[in-house]
Amino acid sequence: MALISKKKLVFPISEKLRSYLIKYGREAGFPIHYWDLLRYSSSIPLYDFKGNDTLWETVFFNESDREEIHYNVKKIYAILKAEGDISVMKHLYVDRIDLCVYGNTQPFRVRIVNRINDNFDYFYVKNADASRVYGLELEHLLSPNRISYLVHENTLIEEHIAGIPGEMFMKQHIHDSLLNPIRLAKEFVKFNERCFVRLLGDMHSSNFVIDVTPDFEETHYRIRAIDFDQQSYEGKKSIYLPQYFKENNALIQLGIKHITSESMVQYQREERALIANRLKSSSKEIEDILKSMEQDKISTPENIDHLKKDLAKHYQNEKFLSCKNMGAILRESLEQVIKR
Repeated sequence: MALISKKKLVFPISEKLRSYLIKYGREAGFPIHYWDLLRYSSSIPLYDFKGNDTLWETVFFNESDREEIHYNVKKIYAILKAEGDISVMKHLYVDRIDLCVYGNTQPFRVRIVNRINDNFDYFYVKNADASRVYGLELEHLLSPNRISYLVHENTLIEEHIAGIPGEMFMKQHIHDSLLNPIRLAKEFVKFNERCFVRLLGDMHSSNFVIDVTPDFEETHYRIRAIDFDQQSYEGKKSIYLPQYFKENNALIQLGIKHITSESMVQYQREERALIANRLKSSSKEIEDILKSMEQDKISTPENIDHLKKDLAKHYQNEKFLSCKNMGAILRESLEQVIKR
């Protein structure tokens, strides 16, 4: 069983990481920042359609602030989605701004609605934690998924990642007669491998979604991480393996029932081959982000020492023992993919 030891520390954006973000177009000027949204005057609990408390609160602003805040929030959406083209804003309005009261960083979630067709979208406004920024960028570079996010000063803007929340999927859809258990179990094996190789931790069912795509003959599944705070932070190897979280038991049992050990090894090798190809196609970006991580503080000395010993034993490779920081450990982890 995987257990997070303590509340994760929050690390600021370093100069080296800031340079990376500017170089690759992730830095942008915002008309409003995280701390501006903290000026809300009141809030009410947000309930889902079944009347359950979502642990989010809808916040309200004084009339003197509301118009300006809503306008600037729409401008951020235009920057995120349309490269700042404000002409897309004339049909949009801010339906709701919610605050997550149970998360470490207490992010805001903005619901934007098109008044012409009532279509809606979300994005998030957060404190810019370096761990999360590294996690987002590595997800963009090393996974099958493209990630849209922007940073300015100490504020992080993230697009919404669509899908069925993992815990909801396991409660409501895991026994669906149309479910393809083999394909879903295969995707979980590949997701498990992706997280381990790029050292993304804490992937229990609340921190990923399942994207379901019906095809004319089959249904395809993609498991996507939605929380990147635990990028290269924890010291225990098991934290980087979703297979060790009891919250994922329904998916784990699917694998035990439907996948042989030979098939599992095949899927792991397939995923590592895909990651190796991504490493080659984005070699410049990968090298730059690793150099930034190697000069950054994103974990504790105890976690670094523990993890490098765990991985040295796992891979039977003493090179891990000479790693001085999480960036170096990640570099060596990615080297294992290329070597194999």
